[in-house]
Amino acid sequence: MTTYKEAGVDIEAGDAAVKRIGKIVKKSFTENTLTDIGGFGGCFNFPKDDYDEPVLVSSADGVGTKLKIAFLSDRHSTVGQCLVNHCVNDILAVGARPLFFLDYFATGKLDVGVLEDVVSGLSQACQENNCSLIGGETAEMPGFYQEGEYDMSGTIVGVVDRKYMLPNKKAAKGDILIGLPSTGLHTNGYSLARKILLSKYDVNEFVGALGCTISDALLAIHKSYLHIADAILEKDWLRGISHITGGGIVNNTKRILKEDQGMDIDWSAWKRPAIYTLIQELGNVPEEDLRQSMNLGIGLILVVRPDGLNECLAHLDTLGEQYYELGKVS
Repeated sequence: MTTYKEAGVDIEAGDAAVKRIGKIVKKSFTENTLTDIGGFGGCFNFPKDDYDEPVLVSSADGVGTKLKIAFLSDRHSTVGQCLVNHCVNDILAVGARPLFFLDYFATGKLDVGVLEDVVSGLSQACQENNCSLIGGETAEMPGFYQEGEYDMSGTIVGVVDRKYMLPNKKAAKGDILIGLPSTGLHTNGYSLARKILLSKYDVNEFVGALGCTISDALLAIHKSYLHIADAILEKDWLRGISHITGGGIVNNTKRILKEDQGMDIDWSAWKRPAIYTLIQELGNVPEEDLRQSMNLGIGLILVVRPDGLNECLAHLDTLGEQYYELGKVS
């Protein structure tokens, strides 16, 4: 006789894990959360009366091979925050604010401590973004993942009033590109970064040029820009938002411009963080390749009409946020 547990799946351990993370998840619940964890579906009371024409906006993503750094350094409390914040920024580019989030966590053999760390990060980021973590899935699949490894993804749902949808606004020639700094690589370019950096350094090695260890630099949390953009999303002078992910500054910003438009970017307008210089010099990476694979220190770009520039910069100054005038739409 062979049991399910002997085959590698421990249902009792899974149930215990759900109970352990329950209190953590509940911290993210908002007044519109209608169900507890563990059900067949998460329920959310949609505040439709708060909008004239509410449009639901969704996005799904993962954190890619950034997880490899978490495995190597045995640090799992930040990748959940990266996942939520990445998804928040994606729907922010449409003008939407988040409502709720669902996660998927899969591993070969469940380590409850690791799961608890990951979910703590998810819950913390949801709280910081006023987003409810209403459900998810934890899958134990023996033989599918290498020992000590897991994968994760998430889905976010937000809302925007149709009249304020950013894709409905059109950038014009002369509109100004305002870049907001990233906190590092965010969740892109890690295959290149790992290949170069880990061939020379141990993941926990301190590097003087960075002022921190490799793991500190590469596990820096993907920043959410919701708190920065929240008060200006309905401003008419805000013509678009570009979340700088895989594809870099140019390819991501092209996604919100018309086909016949381009960008005049001053690549010397900001000083790149040391991590990018280190990667480029150690790996002899061509400049164009670096621009296409990494954000180079710019995590979000606001496309601003010239007559709104002063108000935009005053807003950023009030928040104490750093910014750079990167160039213009051409």
